[in-house]
Parts: sequence; structure tokens; C-alpha cells
Amino acid sequence: MREARGAAFWTTGALFAAYVVFLYGPTLTILALSFQGPQGGLTLPFDGPSLHWYRALWRGAGLPDVGGAIWNSARLAAVVSVLTTTISVMAGLAFRRGFRGAGALFYVAVASLILPSIVVSLGVALEFNLANKAVSAVGDALAGRFGEGGGGPLADALGAAGNWIGDNFQTLMGLFTSGLGAQLTWTLPFGVLITFAVFNRFDPSYEEAARDLGATPWQTFRHVTLPLIAPAVLGIALLGFTLSWDEIARSSQAVGSANTLPLTLEGLTTTVTTPVIYALGTATTAVSLLVIGLALAAFALGRRRAGGRAS
Repeated sequence: MREARGAAFWTTGALFAAYVVFLYGPTLTILALSFQGPQGGLTLPFDGPSLHWYRALWRGAGLPDVGGAIWNSARLAAVVSVLTTTISVMAGLAFRRGFRGAGALFYVAVASLILPSIVVSLGVALEFNLANKAVSAVGDALAGRFGEGGGGPLADALGAAGNWIGDNFQTLMGLFTSGLGAQLTWTLPFGVLITFAVFNRFDPSYEEAARDLGATPWQTFRHVTLPLIAPAVLGIALLGFTLSWDEIARSSQAVGSANTLPLTLEGLTTTVTTPVIYALGTATTAVSLLVIGLALAAFALGRRRAGGRAS
């Protein structure tokens, strides 16, 4: 006999349904409004269906360099993903062995999660502005001291370096300097926490068996440890990519002159008054889903091949 559902079950179910609608409703609404006809607006009622705004997006539709922003975000997200995965796995291996100051280092590593994102962005920008002033001061000093030449090869080289700094140096801030650093303060703590959770459940007897059979530490990691933690490694890589791809607050003051796609979209919300912005948002969401799908497919193919070799 089936027991009757109580009031608590239906109340919880209703709250969960409302949460799902609140979470995914805006995304589905933007998706629907992006397929409107030429007379469609930014709000309901729906005028469609049509691919008009996707064709307008392809033609440019008066938008800024969206292609460049997408390329910037894709490159930065790829670098952030690789660095987050590599550093997180290395940190997990290091903390397994233990070392002096490990506790303090752990708290320092995850402390950025509790800091306001805009404060981190402003702090990174201030740090690089101070570095810019230091580089300019060094260039002026070298040019003033050795710029006239005639003091020997080393003096001439220092003078030339000072003159080059004075003529060409603008800023150290950029996509892969300050922008990369700001985003790593967001992605690395998550990656480190994931690796800690994985290694806390990891059975070291597999590694001991490999060493007993004569495997070197690198062979043990390559053929035993890494395959066992591969799902977590893939998860960290995807998390790093998606967090970077969508990041606004920590990038707002730190990327310099090269805007990322989220910053471009944020700027477009105040200037674009047609559903072309919804088409752009839907297209970029599709890119994220495509990256995740390809990564999962590659992982599944790797597991299948590994299973075939084992059999």
C-alpha cells in the first residue's frame, strides 16, 4: 500500500518548483524572446518565431566588437581553466604529504571567497597601477643616468632600456596579467576545495601497490592516481572555464582595455534596445553548453577506450 503524501511533502514540492522557475525562468524567457520577429521587443508579448535577430547579430547590428570580446573571453577562460586545474591538483598532492604552515596557507588560499568581488578587482587594479608607476620610475632613472651613452656596453644597454620604457611602456594591466590574476582569485579556491574533497576519499593502497611493483613516483601518478581522479580533474577544468567565461565583478577593474564578453554584455544592456542582445546571450550560453558537452564526450570516449584496453 502506498502512503498518502503529507502536507509537508506538497509544501516542499511547491517551494522546489518555485525555486526551479525562479532559477531557470529568466533564461528560458530570454531564449524565447531571442527568436522573435522584426517587430519584437525586449519584453512580452512574443512576436515570432523567427531567426531575424540572429541574422542581425551575424551582420553586426550596430554592436561593438562582440567577436573580439568572445575571443578574449574564450582565450582567458582556457588559460584560467588550465592553470586552475594544474595548480589545484598540485596543491592537493602537496597537502596530502603535509608541510609546515599548511593550515595557514589553506586559509589564505580560500580567503578570497569571502571578500567582495569588486574589492578584489579594485585591489588588483591598484596593485598594478603601483607597479606601473614603479616601472616608469625605473625607466626615467635609467634614461637619466645612462641615456646619453658613451659609458660602456652595459651602461648603453641600460640607457637604451630606460629610453624604451619611456617611449613605449603604457601599462602592465592586461587580459593575461591583471585580468588573469583577478580571475584566479575566484577559480582557484574552488579547485583547491574540490581536490581536497577528492583526496580525502582517495584510497592510497592503489599507489602503494604500484610502488611495490616498481613504479616510479611519476609512473604512479600518471598510471594510477590521475586516472582515478580524472572525473574530478575534468570537473575542475569545466568549473574554471565557466567561472571565467561568466565573470564580471572581479574583471571589471582589472582587465585593462581588452573587454571580455560579460563586460561587453553588461555595457550593451544600457545601449541596445532590441532582442539582438538576447540572441547574443543565447548564443554564448550555447557555446558554454557545447564546451561542457564536448568535454564530457571526450571523457566518456577515454573511459571506453581504457576499458577496451583493460579487457
